[in-house]
Amino acid sequence: MLPPGLYEATFEAKGADTARADLAIGQWVMRCEARTLDDIRAMGGNSPEDERRFAAAKRVSEINLAAYRKFVQPWIRGMVTPQMAEWMRDIHPLRLQYEFFSSRNPLMTAVETTAERIRDHRKPAAAENPFIALQEKVSRQIASALDGWRNYQEVLGETVFLAVYGSPALQSAVGVDPRWEPSRQEMSAEHREMLQRRTAELKSRIDEGGLREAAIRGLLYVGSARGMVDERSLEALRRIRREKGERLTLAQFKMLVREQFFMLLLDQKRALAAIPKLLPDNADERHAAFAAISEVLSASAEISGEVAKRLRHVAELFAESSERSSKVAPFDPKAKAS
Repeated sequence: MLPPGLYEATFEAKGADTARADLAIGQWVMRCEARTLDDIRAMGGNSPEDERRFAAAKRVSEINLAAYRKFVQPWIRGMVTPQMAEWMRDIHPLRLQYEFFSSRNPLMTAVETTAERIRDHRKPAAAENPFIALQEKVSRQIASALDGWRNYQEVLGETVFLAVYGSPALQSAVGVDPRWEPSRQEMSAEHREMLQRRTAELKSRIDEGGLREAAIRGLLYVGSARGMVDERSLEALRRIRREKGERLTLAQFKMLVREQFFMLLLDQKRALAAIPKLLPDNADERHAAFAAISEVLSASAEISGEVAKRLRHVAELFAESSERSSKVAPFDPKAKAS
């Protein structure tokens, strides 16, 4: 349900001071913080030499796949039956090591019985138990050995990759110019034309919709000031949809969010000005929609600063629709915007 964009997922441990902890699943609160391409560039990019290495690796992979499909795959298909393929899958070493210690192995029946007996009579070991200290020492040694092996494998893999695919001879052999430097890819005329059509369509529909579109548009406008989306806000939005018996499917709701986001992106001033036209004259419905916006925003953080300023603006827009009908009770934006 996130608006289109680039995000970084961050996790914060739940504590006693975590607001609305019931809206976060598990022991962590996840939020998606908006990022830009400059944030990625700051992490460092590939050099022209690296790009040539990756291009050579891609070309070698394509050549190997084409050779396999032409010379080996027909022979394999002719020799191996579906039954043989199933048997080879079952005896794969990585699968067998799990099958051997599973309940499907009759030799493990005694282990299962013993495990159940121990589980029923389990008692914590004393702190001074020498086996506890030995266990911690062995565990640290195993972790250190695995970390060392992982680091060695990563350094070795990188060294081999740089040496093999950085070879000018290999690059020339697979059709990659050792002096080639990547250039920025331009947008195709067809894609540009499609974007222009889609942009014109969205702009023409800014004044279309109803209470649902107005509420989503207002929520996106206010929430974008934070530059992040918290899972508690999303859960609050899900609960509101369930309580109201929302008939839209999740895919339809996602499309609605994206379209309202793009309308704000293309022409924010006009998109906001159109909100009063989308709202019904019924004051109760407007109050309920605005209360839902406030609930979603307050689920993850206190409403203050620019967020509060924008929320007051949305409250004023929701109040404008009441002026179209003298029979409708006046809308009080301060009741929900404070």
